[in-house]
Amino acid sequence: MTTQGLVGAQRAFFDSGATRPVPFRKEMLRRLRRAILEREAEILAAAKADLGKSDFEAFTTEVYLVLGEIGLMLRKVGPWARPQTRYPGLFNLPGKAVLHRDPHGVCLVMSPWNYPFQLSVMPLVGAIAAGNTAVLKPSAYSKATSALVARMINETFPAEYLHAIEGGRDVNADLLAQRFDYIFFTGSVAVGKVVMEAAAKHLTPVTLELGGKSPCIVDETADVALAAKRAAWGKCLNSGQTCVAPDYFLVHERVKEAFVAELRAAIRSFFGDEPHRNEEYPRMINEHHFRRILGLIEGERETAGRTVTGGRADAATLRIEPAIVENAGWDGPAMEEELFGPIIPIIPWTDEADLTNRILARPRPLALYLFTRNKAQKRRVFSRVPFGGGCLNDTVMHVATHTVPFGGTGASGMGGYHGKASFDTFTRSKPVIERALFADNPLRYAPFGKKYGIFRKFL
Repeated sequence: MTTQGLVGAQRAFFDSGATRPVPFRKEMLRRLRRAILEREAEILAAAKADLGKSDFEAFTTEVYLVLGEIGLMLRKVGPWARPQTRYPGLFNLPGKAVLHRDPHGVCLVMSPWNYPFQLSVMPLVGAIAAGNTAVLKPSAYSKATSALVARMINETFPAEYLHAIEGGRDVNADLLAQRFDYIFFTGSVAVGKVVMEAAAKHLTPVTLELGGKSPCIVDETADVALAAKRAAWGKCLNSGQTCVAPDYFLVHERVKEAFVAELRAAIRSFFGDEPHRNEEYPRMINEHHFRRILGLIEGERETAGRTVTGGRADAATLRIEPAIVENAGWDGPAMEEELFGPIIPIIPWTDEADLTNRILARPRPLALYLFTRNKAQKRRVFSRVPFGGGCLNDTVMHVATHTVPFGGTGASGMGGYHGKASFDTFTRSKPVIERALFADNPLRYAPFGKKYGIFRKFL
């Protein structure tokens, strides 16, 4: 079946109304959950093959969150899908306003390689719960996991409902040329622009989950040891190949030396003296990204005033030891692009106003992390700096909840998902005014006479 034929078949199936009943949605969610549980060992093995993830990291970051999302949707999709009654306004009395949550229709989900199972299947959970059909395009880079996801989806569901297509840029281009009713994309800013441009040709609404350079601020009141431990964990997760990883570290001059020492100690406690030889430490996705990260590390080593520790690499396994760059500058090699790898630039600061202004001068980040005991500083930073989401005294963990939306702002993306936000993303509000037949409000009809004066009294 051609791509155009597939989209047409899914549109016909959606238009039939088959996906709309809540019992159907729940059955499809249960079917997906069974498919995941039956293939759990295969999923972990695929994550190991693609990114060198341990079973624990693969399960917690790829499988567990998806199963939790399915469980929440099964519990809540009924109430969420139920029409809600609103006050209709004076002119519509007697009557009521009813708000329906309407599925978009045929959705395209395009996922990245860094969390290839979670970021493929999590949006699908929302699309299913919302009553849509969907085409999934997983990344060509994460070959083992993408192949497994495509096989799982295509063996579990009919193509006219859900279908996965593997391939590279030519497949992406073919898909983006079709008319979808909604596009959900997770990936780089550069490709996000391509997706949005293609969507604009059909006036297709989009959610873009992108990335950017997410700052991690450590002030002089922080619990330095705990801050370093949690920051190191967030940076080393998936070897830094996480869209919400702390990208660069803004550490107050008074605690910088202590923070760097604790950071080294934390990394050593996690992965030993040779992290690049530890099998529990993930690797770079491919040779290109391996060389790119090494090039950035070398660029920092050659920059005057920098002290770089770590950064050893194993070319056979594509693992790179976390590299700590002390006294990094705002204009250094590591600050020119989103790192997406185990480089830890440390930029010292003393003036909060200057720090905030420098962050505001950069594109809006997907995440921001602040380690402080100072409640006033927390209020100042969180109220002034725009960012997608973040944590106080931790990193990354805002992604691991289904109770708040996850998404970006500005260059880091638009829209959000997880939990109720996923259901809302894959539906739209469809308001209907329902008028009573037993009476008809004469206020709006001519002749108007003195109605103007009477109506003004209601304001």
